[in-house]
Amino acid sequence: MKPDVVCGQSFPLGATVYPEGVNFCVFSKTCEVMELLLFDDVDDTAPARVIQFDPQKNKTFDYWHVFVPGIGAGQLYGYRAYGPFTPDHRHRFDGNKVLLDPYTQAVVVGPQYSRKAASQAGDNCAQAMKSVVADPSTYDWGNDTHPRIPYAGTVIYEMHVAGFTRHPSSGVSPEKRGTYAGLVEKIPYLKALGITAVELLPIQQFDEQNVAPPLKNYWGYDPIAFFAPHAGYSLRQDPLGPIDEFRDMVKAFHQAGIEVILDVVFNHTAEGDCDGPTLSFRGLENQVYYMLEEQNPEPKSTADELEGQDLADSEQEPIRPKIIQLDYSNYSGCGNTLNGNHSIVRRMIIDCLHYWVSEMHVDGFRFDLASVLSRDDESGLPLDNPPLLWSIDSDPVLAGTKIIAEAWDAAGLYQVGSFVGHRWAEWNGHFRDDVRRFIKGDAGTVTQLAARIVASPDIYPQKRYPQSDREPNRSINFVTCHDGFTLNDLVSYNQKHNEANGEDNRDGSDYNCSWNCSVEGPADDPEVEALRLKQIKNFLTVLLVSQGTPMLLMGDEVRRGQAGNNNVYCQDNELSWFDWNALEQQADMLRFVRGLIHFIQDREIFSHDRFLATTEDTEDPHIVWHGVCLGEPDWDYNSHSLAFTLRHLGSAEHLHIMLNAYWEPLAFELPPLPYEECWHRIVDTALPAPEDFSSLEDAPPVTDRGCYWVQARSSVVLMAKGVRSR
Repeated sequence: MKPDVVCGQSFPLGATVYPEGVNFCVFSKTCEVMELLLFDDVDDTAPARVIQFDPQKNKTFDYWHVFVPGIGAGQLYGYRAYGPFTPDHRHRFDGNKVLLDPYTQAVVVGPQYSRKAASQAGDNCAQAMKSVVADPSTYDWGNDTHPRIPYAGTVIYEMHVAGFTRHPSSGVSPEKRGTYAGLVEKIPYLKALGITAVELLPIQQFDEQNVAPPLKNYWGYDPIAFFAPHAGYSLRQDPLGPIDEFRDMVKAFHQAGIEVILDVVFNHTAEGDCDGPTLSFRGLENQVYYMLEEQNPEPKSTADELEGQDLADSEQEPIRPKIIQLDYSNYSGCGNTLNGNHSIVRRMIIDCLHYWVSEMHVDGFRFDLASVLSRDDESGLPLDNPPLLWSIDSDPVLAGTKIIAEAWDAAGLYQVGSFVGHRWAEWNGHFRDDVRRFIKGDAGTVTQLAARIVASPDIYPQKRYPQSDREPNRSINFVTCHDGFTLNDLVSYNQKHNEANGEDNRDGSDYNCSWNCSVEGPADDPEVEALRLKQIKNFLTVLLVSQGTPMLLMGDEVRRGQAGNNNVYCQDNELSWFDWNALEQQADMLRFVRGLIHFIQDREIFSHDRFLATTEDTEDPHIVWHGVCLGEPDWDYNSHSLAFTLRHLGSAEHLHIMLNAYWEPLAFELPPLPYEECWHRIVDTALPAPEDFSSLEDAPPVTDRGCYWVQARSSVVLMAKGVRSR
């Protein structure tokens, strides 16, 4: 007779399917009793089967393991871990709570799920998320391959999986709206726009209840199962459906030549602070998975303090032991901080990245608050050589992927330009701020703008990366992202308007570098509307003609707005969703953006993978700076204009770009051309559509060969080509 269970093995971690059954393995160093719970249904009030681990047979080092014959993929399970609940000694075991497997590849969330039940005393069996046994080897990828598009040829589109199709105007069937399957139907739109990579806001399973009701966690920056695709984005609600639906989506993107980049959150979890729920990590090994620190310890009483007192006094006031009150370090701003440089957590993160690349075929990762991962697991101070970040940088499985750092954290650590490694790209926050300030019309911005246009060599000096051969395209340039104003709101609001979030407008950044063009919010004045439209096109022009990798925010190409809310993390509604009616309403803007993206994609000068030379007497691709007068850039504090010439002799490309953020028109001298060539107007943001953008084939010639009047607050892009025969 076959045994019900056997001892199993300590590797791989998680639930691994074999022909005869499933091996389960989970880490816990301090746990005294571990139970595996098997469920028939997500809402069961009790497990169908409880398997208690024998520490003599089912534990190797700190890994608890058991092999269960006769079950397979689709089996629901969880853990209970019993041990000390002594927060002052770093332990928070609670044997009443059903715990997710940190390595689970799928999660089911039943209608009875309650975050509150996981936060309070008592059993939460019927109200807990459940892990699902998965076998990723059964999916047929066909001939799917990673597109492997270099940064130099990449245009990133930051988007929300659900928000892209959830609006009734999406044309997606109601059951598919807000799903991976629904997103597949919109791939042709992204392809036509010129997008080469989508950067998806978090799709790792997160807790939708981690906001005050009736609001809902929309963005998803509260993960609880790093290996599992978020089940709420799946049309298929069978336990394993989200895995295959996600892979179907990735395969469809690859067939269109578009990469899939995941926004991953390894800086904290949904378990929150000391008052948060026990969902997984906290209940398995709190002291390993989280960074902890002393909070308000009681004053010391030492022998030194009693010196000079007589014995009677000391007997009346005995020395008391120091009581240590531990709290979660909060470098993430979300209540806790994942202990990324602890060996156990570091291995989990690397294993997770391997899984998403090898089994789910994603092409890269954007690391939310990546500077958290540079902090020491004991002191919390930034390390010179953080083990986790170097492991990611040099990992052979990840060698062909894009790794992008948001190189700051919520506790003030800012590492843009100083982030470790040879391969990391970085969100360039300086680009966002400096371009915003210039277009807005702030003084003292021209010098910084020039540096941003050429991929920020002041921030990324080559001498700092002598072995990395760093590309200029590792600077991820953006003007807007999910966190902050949309592009339309950037030119429509001076102040944030986040009252709908229920936090009395305290949330969200107060530093937006925005300008409402003289009216706060929607405006009926045609002059205000025309100025806003021009400013939006100015932002997009600077973004797309700058060296580096451009990133657009979902909907900016059709002026998606959020009513001045710059922190819609909890707004799963039309305030955040992509309104597809805008394609018709903003057809001219969409045409402008689409045309300009395709224009830069067809030019070698914008896909050059080295920093541009800054002198004319070279055959290398180069840039020459000007002001309104040729060769005389105005770097003065009160300057509001800049011009530059780009040349790529190898491809016979010659462009001249003029930026006027001043409130009056300026006459810019034009570089002389051979008699047989003429400047042709590609972009003039002051002109109405369709004259604001022309393809090179249709671009009209500039009749005045010596001068071009650039209107107030506008941008012009010219390109030289031969004069048509008459």
